[in-house]
Amino acid sequence: MTEQDRVTVNDPHGPVNNGEGHQYVFYGVGADWMIRKGVKSLRITREDRSRLADRFVPPVGYRVAADRLEKPGSVVLLEGPPGSGRRAAAIMLLHGFGEDRDADNEKVRFEELHGTGEDESHLVPGRGDRFLLDLSGIADEETYGKAQHRLAVRRSQVQEVGAHMVVVLPSGMEHVHPPDLDPHTVRLGRPRGVAVVTRYLRMDRMPFRPADLGSPELQHLCDRSPMRELARLAGLVSAARDSGRFGADFAGWLDKAMHTVTDRANEVGRQVAAVRTAPERALLLATAMFEEAPADTVYEAWHGLLKTVRHEEEVTTELARTDFGERLAELGIERDPDGRIRFDRLAYADAVRTYFWANFPGVRNDLRDWIGRAAELRGLTTDDQLNVVVRFGERALAVGRPDHLFDLVARWADRATGTPCDPRAVVALELGLGHERFGGWFRKRMYECVVRPGSLSDGLARVLTTACIQSLSTTHPDQAVVRLHYLAVRKGEAAGEAREALFDLAGRDRRLYRLLIDRLRDRAHREPHWAEPHLHLLTELLRTDRAPVPPPWPDLFLGWKAVFSQPPTEHWNPLVGSWLSAAAADSTQKMALDVMVGATRGRAAALHRLYAIACDWTASARHPSQTAIAALFWQYIDHAQYGRTERTAAEPRTTEEAR
Repeated sequence: MTEQDRVTVNDPHGPVNNGEGHQYVFYGVGADWMIRKGVKSLRITREDRSRLADRFVPPVGYRVAADRLEKPGSVVLLEGPPGSGRRAAAIMLLHGFGEDRDADNEKVRFEELHGTGEDESHLVPGRGDRFLLDLSGIADEETYGKAQHRLAVRRSQVQEVGAHMVVVLPSGMEHVHPPDLDPHTVRLGRPRGVAVVTRYLRMDRMPFRPADLGSPELQHLCDRSPMRELARLAGLVSAARDSGRFGADFAGWLDKAMHTVTDRANEVGRQVAAVRTAPERALLLATAMFEEAPADTVYEAWHGLLKTVRHEEEVTTELARTDFGERLAELGIERDPDGRIRFDRLAYADAVRTYFWANFPGVRNDLRDWIGRAAELRGLTTDDQLNVVVRFGERALAVGRPDHLFDLVARWADRATGTPCDPRAVVALELGLGHERFGGWFRKRMYECVVRPGSLSDGLARVLTTACIQSLSTTHPDQAVVRLHYLAVRKGEAAGEAREALFDLAGRDRRLYRLLIDRLRDRAHREPHWAEPHLHLLTELLRTDRAPVPPPWPDLFLGWKAVFSQPPTEHWNPLVGSWLSAAAADSTQKMALDVMVGATRGRAAALHRLYAIACDWTASARHPSQTAIAALFWQYIDHAQYGRTERTAAEPRTTEEAR
């Protein structure tokens, strides 16, 4: 149960081929790495929701909200105090509808809408779709007023089509809440904190008895702490157990975790106040950023930080100074038998990073530049590098500097050579996309990159493609299609990879397939001077190996109609040939021939071209079925050209008529 910046309800998973077609796993690093490292994310996949359901404790008022949401077209607004688990409750309310497909086996959307500042006018809800609108981060009346306008539009659409939407309202804004929404508003109460801790511990297979949770100190935490902090407390108990460094019993692990939650920030503040020199403070921060990395690498990073902040080196030789090991010991830093560095206290590194970013704002630009270089130090494994990326990203986002994180995305991406893109750039971008507060900022930044005229490095294009497939396609699939479309019409090898990713994404979802056909038709019509790239994409998309199963004939008809209405006709050959071959192999695909001919709207030139393509195709026929299919196709062409049919060629038969 979570809210705001420390999201613990979801954990992203690696790419899964959950439909027809190919699976594209780009460059080997992505969401699966992040779940293993405990990185928090906004993704609301079914796996994420199932994980939350295992740990969820319904708050007071939850049943009332569930009953109101049950009817198609319902919109429920949730009120509650900060930290009461409003967001988790909203996700679970929508998750309660079960399967992600409707009665016609169409995929039902589960998507988070952006509250302010992002254009979602292209998003058209469908029956049974589920939407989350989290406005809990809004803190001023002007922003809330704009959000209310968006809410009114979305509410009308949801009610009209029979979808479902849950809205998390901001706290402290009750005085500007529209009265007409009161009947749809449910106030949630705080769930029992000890029940939340118990649920999390049990799911982590923690050996404990109910009596072990009876201390007054823990009860105080459970009664007052936000749900995200209680989830964090349970996670720290598990971390203490798994480390093997803090005893062998539950009481010891819980004691360490509680001390970390209650006093760690003050402890760091006291230590930083006690160490006044730049080298000591820099070593604290370098260790916090590179914890678990080899000692020699931490040493290099430390000196790199001193150089970045322009600290003057001591004039004496290093042999005359305090040695590295003694400096580490004085700061409470251990070097394990494998030579890797870590603090001797649980979760101390996270508290150190938080302290420095919060209390030294003047050096944040330097810290960005330092990490940009230090993440490339020799001796770092891929996991070491990505640990550093995530640690920097979490701090940059916590202090409101998403631009610092994207600066590093672009820097690392542009340095990539060859086909694989830089995994650090991918993880940094996905971290930003999954952030509650700044996810919309990163989506907008991606859009600006792909639509801006001019050069876009292959490295950054590959990173954007990977993020679309591994992250954005899960949370905002429509936006992933838009960005991949722009990437696909560029030139270069990276554009080809974006094109394959785009076709694969659209081919696995009939709604996205329809969306892409409409986009390509629209661009080809509105931009005649630049129609060919869009037409070429459309022609490829309409091949049989790109279409969903079963084929969406009305959508194919509209797409073929656009293709056959203008040149270049040489692109038609593989398209038409693919459906002739499909019809020869499977009689249920014969309808494609009639629909395709109907899409020419009787244009003689287009019909002649289809006839010639069929002639070329049948010239290499090796089976009688191919000759028969070609003859049937020619018959449809003759009927269209000479009017030997009672029905209008422009109107394809429906599936029912074809049976």
